[in-house]
Amino acid sequence: MVNFYPDKENFSGLFIFTKKIIMIEICANGIQSAFNAKKGGARRIELCSALQKGGLTPGPSTILLAREIPDFKVHVLIRPRGGDFLYTSTETDLIRKDIEYCRNAGCDGVVFGFLTQNGEIDQALTLEMVKLAAPMEVTFHRAFDLCRDPLTALEMLKETGIKRILTSGQAATASDGIPLIRELVRRAGNKVIIMPGAGINATNILEIARQTGATEFHLSATATRESKMTYRNQKVSMGGNHYIPEYAFTESDTEKIREIVQLIDRLR
Repeated sequence: MVNFYPDKENFSGLFIFTKKIIMIEICANGIQSAFNAKKGGARRIELCSALQKGGLTPGPSTILLAREIPDFKVHVLIRPRGGDFLYTSTETDLIRKDIEYCRNAGCDGVVFGFLTQNGEIDQALTLEMVKLAAPMEVTFHRAFDLCRDPLTALEMLKETGIKRILTSGQAATASDGIPLIRELVRRAGNKVIIMPGAGINATNILEIARQTGATEFHLSATATRESKMTYRNQKVSMGGNHYIPEYAFTESDTEKIREIVQLIDRLR
């Protein structure tokens, strides 16, 4: 966390910097990414698995081990499958169980999102799950970016008790979504935290902060790691998809995280 924040508009429509707190949240796709995030100076993670599917709920052992990291906030992604955010009754039961598990494990927060068939916020289901998650914080994830009307969605989510909304501003990246993110920050006020995410890195985080007024930022800061195996059978793909390498994987990178944390720290 750092004392750097854009919160007052100047005459050009952008923001000037005053002293507030910025939080960097790392999207950690496994326990090694969680360890790397802590080592790089991050204070909070969104713990998940299967980033290639947009993130899924991690296993219970991963959650428990991440909870053992001292002075470190763990928010867990609750998403039982890839694809859309319209869930069956069975999937909703799974979500309830996962939220209860995280609450009983002492997690600091959970991350989920629910839409209706018509692309609106499922307000009733969100409200139910927020109550079930208490006292954990709740982040409504990028299901928000697939909703029909983001400004109406924001007003609906204000009434559910969620803590924050993770969004790219309904664009491919947060940089592209700056205009909507800025408007969401303005309309959210002190009711809901708007947290930009998608494509944020050391080269653009300050500009996104300057133009939007956001105080929290979500990024994965990943790097590709090569397998240490010397024998490699290249004819077989575990997922049936040869575009996904079996002998390379991604994880949050300590040095990338440290670079961003230090970049912000220099502005104290």
